[in-house]
Amino acid sequence: MVENTILIVDDEEDILMLVSYNLIKEGFNVKAASSGEEALEITRQITPDLIVLDLMLPNINGLEVCKQLKNDPITRGIPIMMLTAKSEESDVIKGFEIGADDYLTKPFSPKVFCARVKALLRRSGYDNTRKIDKIQIHNLTIDPSKHEVSLAGRPIELTHSEYKVLYLLANNPGRVFSRYQIVEAVKGSDHFVTDRSVDVIIVGIRKNFEEYSHYIETVRGVGYRFKE
Repeated sequence: MVENTILIVDDEEDILMLVSYNLIKEGFNVKAASSGEEALEITRQITPDLIVLDLMLPNINGLEVCKQLKNDPITRGIPIMMLTAKSEESDVIKGFEIGADDYLTKPFSPKVFCARVKALLRRSGYDNTRKIDKIQIHNLTIDPSKHEVSLAGRPIELTHSEYKVLYLLANNPGRVFSRYQIVEAVKGSDHFVTDRSVDVIIVGIRKNFEEYSHYIETVRGVGYRFKE
């Protein structure tokens, strides 16, 4: 099972600890940032599955962070939940206008917060823990129940790591995954997998795909994605 990675952005240490604790307890992988600059840097390094973003941040505020991420073709698909003490209707409207996907005000219930995070992941199609019986995209078919892969009707033999990486990418077409996220997806089956060996795994998949190798796209400086 692939853990969703959630980035928490808040300059209040107690909020970071509270939110992180509750998300980790729910099985999420959590990253934290205390400034807008740090949030942008982390997001472009690991491409989190969801961002929980405070509005009142030093220097670059939350609205500007959201605006920059939503204007970037690589990060615009990441769902963003605003978590802030600013509860005026005008603040909420402004947040949604620049691309926020949800808005929760402080103080908040940790249980309600976690439920909203899960719902937002489901709505955004970023819930990697969801069960899918069969994936069919282009002329590729992946049957998890049989652990079988076929391409244009031809069976494809993959290693376990190659299968897990392919499943991750094909299950989220168009979604860019960093090498770090791919390592997290396959670790536990092949504990020696590193971010460098991800490239070897991708080469193995492309070799099996032959003339369809272009389905696995390289996003320079970021990672890989399956062609939409």
